[in-house]
Amino acid sequence: MTAAANPSVAESLPHVDEHSIEVEAAPDVVWPAMLSVAGGAFRGRGKGLFAAAVGASERAASGTVGEVGSTIVGFRVARSEPPSLLSLEGSHRFSRYALIFRVDDLGQGRSRLRAETRAVFPGPHGKVYRGLVIGSRIHVLVTRRMLGAIKGRAERP
Repeated sequence: MTAAANPSVAESLPHVDEHSIEVEAAPDVVWPAMLSVAGGAFRGRGKGLFAAAVGASERAASGTVGEVGSTIVGFRVARSEPPSLLSLEGSHRFSRYALIFRVDDLGQGRSRLRAETRAVFPGPHGKVYRGLVIGSRIHVLVTRRMLGAIKGRAERP
């Protein structure tokens, strides 16, 4: 798994926020847990319908989660550098966005898992969408829930 041809797309988007959690597991254990949770978090009929309603560029899963070019609903894998970096990018009528996972090795079988969101919300409809998703804190709740699920999976014996 290698970086995409243009790894700077995500980094060129404005920073929205970053959340992190410490995990009692080494990065090579956190990585597959992250792929499993990220791949499953965007499944389901409701998410597919939402993706279609907003005109998301990726409306279905394809390929193997974690491989550059594979997709999950709303995102495509733009960069994959196991076990430390996974960059997901997507777009729809109201936003262009990236969700970047980083796994930092803290030593002694521990890791810090970070989820950074970058996005642009063009035009008046984008501004309203940002208010609904970011301003309402739904994004924060979803991101923290995902990090907690990855932690739980990675720490399970």
